[in-house]
Amino acid sequence: MTIDWKKEVTARKDDLLKDLNDLLRINSERDDSQATKEAPFGPGPKEALEKMLAIAERDGFATKNVDNYAGHIDFGEGDETLGIFGHLDVVPAGEGWDTDPYEPVVKDGKLYARGSSDDKGPTVAAYYAMKMIKELDLPVSKKIRFVIGTDEESGWADMDYYFEHEEKPDFGFSPDAEFPMINGEKGNVTFIPHFGGTNGVDYVLSSFNAGLRANMVPGNAKAVVQTPDEAAAQSLANDFADYVENNPIGGTAEVNGNEVTLELVGKAAHGASPQSGTNAGTFLAVFLNNYEFDGAARAFIDYSATYIHEDVYGKKLGVAYEDEVMGELTMNAGVFQFENGQDEGNQIVLNFRYPKGITAEEIEKALTELFADNAKVVLDGHHMLPHYVPMDDELVSTLMNVFEEHTGLKGEEKVIGGGTFGRLLERGVAYGAQFPGYTDTMHQANEYMPVEDILRATAIYADAIYRLAK
Repeated sequence: MTIDWKKEVTARKDDLLKDLNDLLRINSERDDSQATKEAPFGPGPKEALEKMLAIAERDGFATKNVDNYAGHIDFGEGDETLGIFGHLDVVPAGEGWDTDPYEPVVKDGKLYARGSSDDKGPTVAAYYAMKMIKELDLPVSKKIRFVIGTDEESGWADMDYYFEHEEKPDFGFSPDAEFPMINGEKGNVTFIPHFGGTNGVDYVLSSFNAGLRANMVPGNAKAVVQTPDEAAAQSLANDFADYVENNPIGGTAEVNGNEVTLELVGKAAHGASPQSGTNAGTFLAVFLNNYEFDGAARAFIDYSATYIHEDVYGKKLGVAYEDEVMGELTMNAGVFQFENGQDEGNQIVLNFRYPKGITAEEIEKALTELFADNAKVVLDGHHMLPHYVPMDDELVSTLMNVFEEHTGLKGEEKVIGGGTFGRLLERGVAYGAQFPGYTDTMHQANEYMPVEDILRATAIYADAIYRLAK
């Protein structure tokens, strides 16, 4: 039986885009300040999950909401279960958008909105693929379970909770990366050096803040500095203007008596590819490192400028490593926080994506020795080991064949620094939805996904799911 998947997608295009736009209008950023037992990650992720499950129920699927941590959509029966893993939470929108990040708009064929490419667009594409199989009444011999997460961008607490209550599928994929195939993912671990809150006398760092999440390159940074007198304040502001002029950044300095407020603009990017961004936090630290701060403020600035600035491969930190298959270790300094006199909360959040051959313990040891008595290094949150599914696995070969047949391109395996839900399963990979040659706007202002790519991915997902489940 030959199925024209593209034709089937075209027939459902308007419905697909309407459902997607409804989800994109939901601000599903994690908000711990509004978290409750009923909304463990805040109201936005809960609303998005409920909306997705309501769409599936409307279409006749069996669904389950697991206490608003996650949910699933089921179709078919069988001894084996094919798992599909998407997520509806998004990173903070941040600044620099040309349009409202939560009011989707199509310009030049591109759908702009936070979550359009990561991961609401691909999730809806994969859902509509499963929906087509159901509506076409195609025979399947396996259960298909579409798992919907709500905390992928933070700590994966959604999946921790979900799998305390539900069984894992036998194999599957996550539509949360790129084609042709992500069958390897680096380890993912975050360490945080904690500094004291002491300062000097002449130059005082009142505050320093940059970044939103460990997995985002900070696009903005702000510091408030007390100088010895008004003349010193004006001199610092003038120096900052020269610094901005001669570096790939933007920024302003505002003088108020002997106080100077510095705001610096870099370029945000996904923390898995820190080389694609311009870290506003480290650029601001490099500038401030020219002034006579003291105590913990001195250490905070100096480590940021000397050991972290433009060193996304961890060479200055003493943790650089490269594996022949999985590539180089990368490091993203995602959050900088300092408040004068505050003994807790002064920190630099360092997120590492590391290949096999080096361990998190080795990274921690090197950091502890480097920071020594200046900062206490603490492991933060979820630690994920490197993950790899070989090319000769039937899951990998089937997905690769579908991609090649639909695109006419030669498929190759790929290892990424990003962590996707594909690694939740021993036989799990990430599959699409970004096509070769795409412009990566994930975790950035003006995130978009071409509408045509969403539709192309839907056809590929439908073919792939049917081959794996029939």
